[in-house]
Amino acid sequence: MEKGGNYLKSPDLLPISHGNRKISAFGFSVIWVGMAVVLAAFAIGGSGIQSLPLGWVIAGTLLGSVLIGIFMTIIGDIGVEHGLSFPVYMRAPFGTIGTHIPSLVRGITASCWFGINTYFGATAMNAILATLFGFDNWFICFLLFATVQLVNTALGIKAVERFADLAAPIIILISAWMYVSLSDKALAEGRDVWTWVENPVTGGAAFTAFMVVVMSNMGFWATLAADMPSLSRFFKAPKNERNWFRRNKAQLAGSVIAMPLTNTFMVIIGAVSYVAVMNYDPVVGLQQAASGFILGILLLMIVLAQWSTNTSANVIPAATIFSNVGGPRVPFWAGVILAGIVGIVVQPWSLFGIIIPALLVIGGILSAIVGILFTDYYVLRKRRVNVHDLYKADGQFRYMNGINIAGLISWIVGGFAAYWLSAYSFFVGFGVGAIMYYVLCKYWYFNKYKQAEIEDPSDEKYLGITAGRDWEISLDPEPVIIPESVDVKV
Repeated sequence: MEKGGNYLKSPDLLPISHGNRKISAFGFSVIWVGMAVVLAAFAIGGSGIQSLPLGWVIAGTLLGSVLIGIFMTIIGDIGVEHGLSFPVYMRAPFGTIGTHIPSLVRGITASCWFGINTYFGATAMNAILATLFGFDNWFICFLLFATVQLVNTALGIKAVERFADLAAPIIILISAWMYVSLSDKALAEGRDVWTWVENPVTGGAAFTAFMVVVMSNMGFWATLAADMPSLSRFFKAPKNERNWFRRNKAQLAGSVIAMPLTNTFMVIIGAVSYVAVMNYDPVVGLQQAASGFILGILLLMIVLAQWSTNTSANVIPAATIFSNVGGPRVPFWAGVILAGIVGIVVQPWSLFGIIIPALLVIGGILSAIVGILFTDYYVLRKRRVNVHDLYKADGQFRYMNGINIAGLISWIVGGFAAYWLSAYSFFVGFGVGAIMYYVLCKYWYFNKYKQAEIEDPSDEKYLGITAGRDWEISLDPEPVIIPESVDVKV
């Protein structure tokens, strides 16, 4: 008997059709302005300025940001081409069951970042209330801020974009104000932000410090490099467009232009904050550099920034993953609530001191997934995907009991390699994961478990928007097949 049911299907996980893709190049760029204002960026700047001049910190940040933006765009083509989310496509390199293991790692990571950014925003909110009204209770602010963000995200991607449209110009204007205020504070203390370094390093140590800045930036955004399809499936793109660059115009505008510029500016603010008050936390810096109504406005930028970041970069990916793991019984809004619960339970207020080391480790682990996705999608399948089988329990992606052993081995080895060479974590994880997956699948696993789109690389059968196709997946249960020899009593 073939079991019926559709546990791999959920309305929130089905491919997004061309007509339902609402986010333009400008809209995605606006979303990035909000997403890039995060605690990690401030921490990278504050940590880098302790060893390197600000100019080198900026150079390392720009390099890391552009590189990770390119990786995001490359992997994001999965969403643009086929309308598929990250956890659904992960069934191809990891299996219908195996996808849950790396996906949950990404989902829990995103939830933790939601908690950290919410705590950071809550401290700014608490500072505003304390300054204006004398109210001082950061935990109440934390719970309130978390609730508002979760409701905003549960309303859907369009609600997130509308909020970003509102928040982005405010963030840009007040960021410039923050830079001026903190620079003046630093000069008042006798420190020029462009020349001051706490503990200058030279030679090999300087190169290592520079690479830590590069890898820290790549490490934080490695989360989105892996699951960019969960966002990019909502991006506008022309049908029947075979030019990769024109098809991914929205991604390139956001991830390769808007994100590096915004992220670099935030790293600068973190560095300047450290020079000014010996603390990269701008909330602390601003409380010493400004007061009264001006301080309240500046801190409001922090609140808006964390809100805009969390909805797009953390809650949406985590909720999509949790919905995939739970099947139809866990709709997107329930995944949003689960992401919020995880983000609170991990006690994010205790995670501040390990952000930079954590970025290097997380970046390495996730970079191996990025490498595997690259090899699977571009090298082996050549962008052609048997999408219908991604939603079948007994299709080609079932592999051995629902697990692609080659994918899991490649991920584990790539992740460990990145951990041991953490100063170059993303490159090591990506390279080892990509090469191992290619060898194992090409010469072993895909010989045992044939893949239709590899055996017959047909554009008409297996390309999506490039061939003008919207993938249509029925939510009806798969038929139950009962052998004639079985008696059924009613």
